[in-house]
Amino acid sequence: MRKLNVGQKLNEGKTKQIFELPDQPGLVLVQSMDQITAGNAVRKDQMEGKAAIANRTTSSVFKLLQESGIKTAFVKQHSDTAFVAARCEMIPIEWVCRRVATGSFLKRNPGVKEGYRFSPLKMEMFFKDDANNDPQWSEEQLLAAKFSLAGLAIGQCEVDVMNRSTVAIFEILEKSWATQSCTLVDMKIEFGVNVTTQEIVLADVIDNDSWRLWPAGDRSQQKDKQVYRDLKEVTPEAMQVVKRNFEWVSERVKLLLERQASGRVVVLMGSTSDLAHCEKIRKACTSYGIPCILRVTSAHKGPDETLRIKAEYEGDSVSTVFVAVAGRSNGLGPVMSGNTAYPVINCPPLTPDWGAQDVWSSLRMPSGLGCSTILSPEAAAQFAAQIFGLTDHLVWSRLRASMLNTWVSLKLADQKLQACSL
Repeated sequence: MRKLNVGQKLNEGKTKQIFELPDQPGLVLVQSMDQITAGNAVRKDQMEGKAAIANRTTSSVFKLLQESGIKTAFVKQHSDTAFVAARCEMIPIEWVCRRVATGSFLKRNPGVKEGYRFSPLKMEMFFKDDANNDPQWSEEQLLAAKFSLAGLAIGQCEVDVMNRSTVAIFEILEKSWATQSCTLVDMKIEFGVNVTTQEIVLADVIDNDSWRLWPAGDRSQQKDKQVYRDLKEVTPEAMQVVKRNFEWVSERVKLLLERQASGRVVVLMGSTSDLAHCEKIRKACTSYGIPCILRVTSAHKGPDETLRIKAEYEGDSVSTVFVAVAGRSNGLGPVMSGNTAYPVINCPPLTPDWGAQDVWSSLRMPSGLGCSTILSPEAAAQFAAQIFGLTDHLVWSRLRASMLNTWVSLKLADQKLQACSL
């Protein structure tokens, strides 16, 4: 662990402290504390080891989100109890995302039964104001506040980006926790404006104080801070139960970073003249974290070798998607599709002169064949990723974050164009 030159304290919350790093402008140290609180610190206790548990949890969560493609303030874990983050000016709103109705939602919405499932997700926001118990705000109130942080005015575009991002972040974590047979019931997060880039990023922390987690969807097995909130009396024995729950979560969170299923894309090209086309497929597959292998074979000129290569990848029980890259008359995709139960995608490299005629050999199949045809190499890789995403939460998470980032880039491009037009 490299020793950091830690400067003055910039901020202190109920469970963490923020310090400047004089040698690394634009970065801060987020130091967790052993304190646990409930009800805006009406109840607070020391829980030995909580700082390390919380730091492990939040570091793993941020790594998962960053590897998916979500923009966060997290830079790296520094020690057992601290991590380095981009310096942000925090937007004083808690964004709450709910899948299952419970807790304060039931008190504010009498008549709704506990366990009601929100599809789509239920979004709420609360203004961070301890003196007034963090009142619920509407989008209109947030816009009327006219916050300006790190030089960025928080208007409709910024609110839309945070709203959309909260849903994507929840869905990624929900999908990940499902691999551990855990229901992510609800979650609260905060955003900040990166002082260096002026970008809105996921900031603060996400640890066991931030969500409700019900193993097997059973509230009686809850592992989150609600156990501490529900204590009628805080005893050493009760605090040990709370600590064990926090440790259970921090250990399980690390498992969310592990691939649950292995898979690969095997690209079969009819000729090395198609290599550039195939490299685009491989590059796109890599962006989703999917291994991609390139092979050369011709179903017309060497059908026996094509079927031998097919058998090679069927023989090791690794889930495989075949992509057939053959121009002119595409026999490669149909022959593969007729001889394997694995998915086959045609991705022919069409040329301007004969492309309109050649594409029919990929589109019009004999009965009994089920290969799809996608002309764009990047789109073929994306379709393969969507197949793997059904069983691999890490691939699914990259797809989900990519959807979000595409949406945000369009939103920001529109905002920029409108500003130029005024």
